[in-house]
Amino acid sequence: MTAAEAMVAATARLRAAGVPDPARDARVLLAHAAQVDAARVTLIAPEDIAPDIAERYDNLIALRAVRVPVSHLIGKRGFYGRSFAVSADVLDPRPESETLIEAALAEDFNRVLDLGTGSGCLLVTLLAERDEARGVGVDLSEAACLQASANAVKHEVAARAEVLNGSWFDPVEGRFDLIVANPPYLAAFEMDEVAPELRDHEPRMALTDEGDGLSAYREIAALAGSYLTPQGRVICEFGATQGDDVRAIFEDEGWGNVQILPDLDGRPRVVVARNPA
Repeated sequence: MTAAEAMVAATARLRAAGVPDPARDARVLLAHAAQVDAARVTLIAPEDIAPDIAERYDNLIALRAVRVPVSHLIGKRGFYGRSFAVSADVLDPRPESETLIEAALAEDFNRVLDLGTGSGCLLVTLLAERDEARGVGVDLSEAACLQASANAVKHEVAARAEVLNGSWFDPVEGRFDLIVANPPYLAAFEMDEVAPELRDHEPRMALTDEGDGLSAYREIAALAGSYLTPQGRVICEFGATQGDDVRAIFEDEGWGNVQILPDLDGRPRVVVARNPA
């Protein structure tokens, strides 16, 4: 069997399993099995596939057919032009979160706090983009803290990044110019409606607060002012239908100049709030 024939068969198998964009996943997983860059798959397509590669590929396709995310199978996910190591212990970085990065980089900052850091994609990206900045990442999951620390090492910002295990602000000391967060924002009832890749393979506590999906914003709005410099900002991602609720939460806590920013698809995605007056 040639590599091209293997991809056709894999695509059909993934399509039958209901996997979105099966041809793309078949291509990416073949590249991983063959240990070549995805851009080179077309070069090996006419060639017979080696037995060891065929076996690896078959195993990968079998796992993808039961909706294990591609990122978990290849161990990485791209975000803001960088590759981040990921696993089932952390939420996958997603393109929507790049809206938060753009908002953060719109102004200068020297010290950043990332609440619920997970893979560390927000903290590491911000430190990589601002080589004079320092930062702290906090996560309740010890496994996530290890993953974030590994990504900080990978992208050469570990000397400027501290990763702490704890709940939200509990282990945090000092003040910051910028506080960022992509907290769990799915309501408990929404978990039954999300894709199997999320529901079954990513950490539940990174997805939902087991309530109405807004509890993290209430805590951040209530407490973040005590950890900000006078000109500091809080920037949080939220679900596409939560903009009005999140704005109200921050305004009710006295935050000034609360802005809601859209993602690339035009959906409300990020709140920016200034230090309370």
